[in-house]
Amino acid sequence: MTKNLDKEGLSSIVDKYELFYVDLWGVIHDGIKLHKKAIEVLKEIKKRDKDYVLLTNAPRPNKTVKNFLEKMGMEKEIRDHVFTSGEAALKYLKYNYSHQKFFHIGPPRDFDLFTGFKKNKSENINDSDFLLCTGLFDDHEDDLKYYKIFLEKSLEKEMICTNPDLIVDRGNKREFCAGSIAMVFEKMGGKVVYFGKPYPEVYNQSFKNKGKKILSIGDNLNTDIKGANLLNYDSLLISNGIHKNEIKEKGVDKVVRSYETICNYIQSELKW
Repeated sequence: MTKNLDKEGLSSIVDKYELFYVDLWGVIHDGIKLHKKAIEVLKEIKKRDKDYVLLTNAPRPNKTVKNFLEKMGMEKEIRDHVFTSGEAALKYLKYNYSHQKFFHIGPPRDFDLFTGFKKNKSENINDSDFLLCTGLFDDHEDDLKYYKIFLEKSLEKEMICTNPDLIVDRGNKREFCAGSIAMVFEKMGGKVVYFGKPYPEVYNQSFKNKGKKILSIGDNLNTDIKGANLLNYDSLLISNGIHKNEIKEKGVDKVVRSYETICNYIQSELKW
């Protein structure tokens, strides 16, 4: 049974844990503004000399996400705890694909992920050795059928997906993420290498977590909570995020089971 912390707050369980993995989008901000109560939680965790990582499936380097958070008004002390799926993917690309040509699937704003080897970027998908997916093209951001046609002749190429999320809510608008393209590619028979939650590499790269008692906090059952389950971490689901409507309609326990996950705690929003 998932325990609701809306009345007691995170303060009621904080002493059980040494390290907190906290999702950014959907927990700390909504893509437009910071959630003040969540920021207060991070400050309280820090006061108790406990560690936390702002672990995000953003397909960008750590530095870029920190700059984005600074523009939102996040203090430097908090921003320094960011680790992205893009950063984890970068290390893999540098070691394994430094001399191969790639075709970028995603918006131009994601270009900073591969500025270090931009000479390897191919303008023609047929001339590339592998596919680097960070998101959707700006002119095809709502049409997944387009990618099925676009990718059907490139199934022999490996795809690197830097954001396993399927969707994200930017304010009140729901948007597709790179994970949706990767899912289309896999269903067609293509091979995908993922970086980000729920895959263990991004957790292990982000912090020395061995032997620590850990709580993973997020709003996505497919990534935040499933990642916690795979690594035997406890988990806290923020219910006013991606699954808000499902939970209202079916109840949290039924929704959690439908995603084949286990969730220890739930809060409508992250608060102390």
